[in-house]
Amino acid sequence: ASMPDLDLVDKALRQTELVIVQDAYHPTETSRFADVVLPAAQWPEKDGVMTNSERCLTYLPKLVDPLGEAWPDAVIVARVAAEMGFKHAFAYGDTGEIFAEFAALTAGRPCDYSGVSHARLAGGGPLQWPVPADDHEGTPRLYTDGRFPTADGRARFIAVEPDDPVEPPDDIFPLSLTTGRVRDHWHTLTRTANARALMARTPEPILEVHPSDARRAGLSDGDFVEITSRRGKAVAQCRVALTIREGTCFLPFHWGRRFGFYKAANNLTLTARDPISQQPELKACAVRLRRVAEIGA
Repeated sequence: ASMPDLDLVDKALRQTELVIVQDAYHPTETSRFADVVLPAAQWPEKDGVMTNSERCLTYLPKLVDPLGEAWPDAVIVARVAAEMGFKHAFAYGDTGEIFAEFAALTAGRPCDYSGVSHARLAGGGPLQWPVPADDHEGTPRLYTDGRFPTADGRARFIAVEPDDPVEPPDDIFPLSLTTGRVRDHWHTLTRTANARALMARTPEPILEVHPSDARRAGLSDGDFVEITSRRGKAVAQCRVALTIREGTCFLPFHWGRRFGFYKAANNLTLTARDPISQQPELKACAVRLRRVAEIGA
């Protein structure tokens, strides 16, 4: 549900000879296409190391056993590798050995935590990388010596010029649609759809439209709206709001086709990508709006 142009994604998955999904949840948007689902353990059902955006490494111990036939991801990968004839390359005794191999590969890099182990984190608590030695105390703040990881030690600021959207509005599709998130949901509803309190607060996708754009399209607050792009359609209830910029409308992407074909915002989005990061241009595509009686009308 989070990929652009879902018709293209669905077509590719349907044409794939074998689809194997390894996930803790089923059904999901992807597992609908799976030939094989490998049930994975959740984070409290396995041990491992979590790294956050503060460079903080934290050991997470296993708290409970996995349910049913679920296994930790590392065990699944090792078992599949063994069945494929690569058992010798995945002969780890535990996840601590896997982490040790990975940590050794970071030596000499900006994210060096070759001095970190499961045992050290479990016994002494979290550390912030770089931690290049067993006796290093971690690095709460970077670049305090005034040197940056460049040849001359000086920081580099790279100015960028913003480009216009690949698909700007025009006479046929006069609005720019941007997609995003709402407070009560996370990603593609894999978990939050199962939280009754969250679904009760935000059960359906809502299209936000500026009052001026709503008037031009003949829309009132609460109307059901068909949103059409060059790739597809979606239907959502309309919220007329001054919080959205005129000329732009907003639709959350959390709902995929398993919740209703026309609830998926990514029916509309395009596959244009950033030339460097390859990130899809999910935040701008041209659409038009039309009032309809109800979803599916």
